[in-house]
Amino acid sequence: MRISLFYFSILLFLGGMAIYGQEQAKDSVTYLEEVILGVGPEASSPLGITPSDLLTENAIATQSPIDFAGTLNQIPGVYFLSGALNTNRITIRGVGARTPFGTDKLRMYYNDIPVTNGTGVSALEAFDLENLNTIRVVKGPKSGSYGAALGGAILLQSDIKKQEGTLLQNRSSFGSYGLFKNNLSLNHKGGKVQAEVRYNRMTTQGYRENNAFDRDGLLINLGLEAGEAHQLNLLVNYIDYTAEIPSSLGLTDYQTDPTQAAANWKEAKGFEANKYTLAGLSDEIRFSRGFKNTTSIFLSYLDHYEPRPFNILDEFTLGYGARSIFTVNLSGDSDKTQAVFGFESYRDEYNWSTYENLYRENEGMGSVQGDQLSRNKEFRNQFYAFGQLHWQITPRLKAQGGLTLNKTTYDFRDQFREGGENRSATRDFDPILMPSLDLNYSLNPDSRIYLNISRGFSNPSLEESLAPDGVINPDISQEKGINYEIGGTGFLFDKRLQGTLALYQMDIKDLLVAQRTGEDEFIGRNAGQTRHRGMEVSLQYFMRPWNSWNVSPFLSYTLNDHRFVDFQTEDSDFSGNPLTGVPKHRIYGGLQINSDYGWFWNSSYQFVDAIPLTDSTSLYSDAYSLLNTQFGYRTQWDSRLNISLEMGVNNIFDTLYASSVLINATGFGGSEPRYYYPGNGRNYYVGILLLYAL
Repeated sequence: MRISLFYFSILLFLGGMAIYGQEQAKDSVTYLEEVILGVGPEASSPLGITPSDLLTENAIATQSPIDFAGTLNQIPGVYFLSGALNTNRITIRGVGARTPFGTDKLRMYYNDIPVTNGTGVSALEAFDLENLNTIRVVKGPKSGSYGAALGGAILLQSDIKKQEGTLLQNRSSFGSYGLFKNNLSLNHKGGKVQAEVRYNRMTTQGYRENNAFDRDGLLINLGLEAGEAHQLNLLVNYIDYTAEIPSSLGLTDYQTDPTQAAANWKEAKGFEANKYTLAGLSDEIRFSRGFKNTTSIFLSYLDHYEPRPFNILDEFTLGYGARSIFTVNLSGDSDKTQAVFGFESYRDEYNWSTYENLYRENEGMGSVQGDQLSRNKEFRNQFYAFGQLHWQITPRLKAQGGLTLNKTTYDFRDQFREGGENRSATRDFDPILMPSLDLNYSLNPDSRIYLNISRGFSNPSLEESLAPDGVINPDISQEKGINYEIGGTGFLFDKRLQGTLALYQMDIKDLLVAQRTGEDEFIGRNAGQTRHRGMEVSLQYFMRPWNSWNVSPFLSYTLNDHRFVDFQTEDSDFSGNPLTGVPKHRIYGGLQINSDYGWFWNSSYQFVDAIPLTDSTSLYSDAYSLLNTQFGYRTQWDSRLNISLEMGVNNIFDTLYASSVLINATGFGGSEPRYYYPGNGRNYYVGILLLYAL
């Protein structure tokens, strides 16, 4: 099946150039154009001609309202590993695959406000999937104005509805494992004011033991046209959630009973409690038709408490900064030659303490906080200056050159030890310049080929910048890499077939490796070089075989040929081995059927190849396939009320699979190494959406 689907996709693409799809204008507040995902028009992209992938609102709606993994895994080259709703890791073209926990080595923005912390860690679970209108993904370091991270950038967008009037919307979802989710929103547009207020509530007991999740969230999005030249926008996003942690399992427990929690996490009743606030104010000023500036100031605060079997972590992070972008048409009122330049400044203060966990003395009642073990503070500063020049060389050929400068400093303060045992220190990284070049040639109005060459970097994470005993690592340096990419997009058969092809190679040196030395202890070092080479193909076909029915099959394929070029440890040489944590082949396909009468059916198939779990490639996870389906009905009840009903089934064949894995896991105290996070079994959900025009 794997090989036949692969060659089928290649043959279809070689039939001619194609395109994912374009972001379409939506004529109704409820019913969306039937596009799975697309490459947005250049005119609406904040990246100019730099290629990116766009998940539209409809693509998001084809998945369960809590399934970030299923949503992002629609994009070739992107792999979302989910150990639980609060335990996620996003890898893009293999970058970030070796991170032990969480997502790093990419930049994430919410309504153009940076939400990545000072060491490059991003938490997608801090946002409600139903609040998003689009998700744009840049693969690789092409996005200089968004950080030039080796993994790329994820741009989350929550736009206010554009329709005049006031709309009240409520979506309620119920499902397996005690799932209840509700998202209530009030939208208003009148005159110069746009406003959106959303409240969301979610609770579930989870598939496994010690796996409950409880979240409340509030989103406020306000816009004001302050005269002819100013557009003011205010964003406030607040999330309060508590999530139990079942952790990973060894092979025996994973195969015999995947619903169980790891024994020590179950005994400690491990969990995390988070209160997260993001606030931003932006002002778009149009000085003239060809000259504008958008400036944002932002503030974020995270309060995190996490009892673990080995200790209790109590931390908070306060971040703040500013971002300003100028756009100037150098050729007068036309945009034939355009310059974009600006800066982003971010500073956060990270405070964390650890305490003894006395759960073993608590007679099975869970964690109890004991004596303090550490108290630390770290100031992290990130500064970016960026500029790019866009030039329409000929009617068909466009060029875009860019340059980004980054300066990073860490200031670590040990507030627990005194005298000669104090570990306070600073780390001042050298400035790093990252150039980029894009060429775009239009074969016709609907097809184009492109070339990208760009340089990027990744900062060391907290675990990599500090040794286990709290001493700052003076020898650690930033990862640096160069990306080479060629691709094309286009239409065929009267625009019924859409697709894309991308071929790339990214060479990374000073590879950052977090080596595990204890259950929660890591030491980072620069271990060598990797070569990330791959191919990404996506196709979608639109047809109307019967009156009133639209049918659209789609297929994407990812080839990850990622290897260690030079990777040596004290006693082993892993050079030439496949990069750990990355499946070589991934397939995502499906079928979407829609009726003019309101009926719809979406189905998706995903194949994930075996993943190397150790640097020596002595152990691989099992390859797996998943089949999901969703069907429903939507109708306009009267002139004011629209209703949509849906039901979905995920993992139809109840496949045992690892939805996330750990790399180079180590067993402690004679226990089996815990590599596997079991994915959910067969599960169901139903939802009802009510939209009322007041």
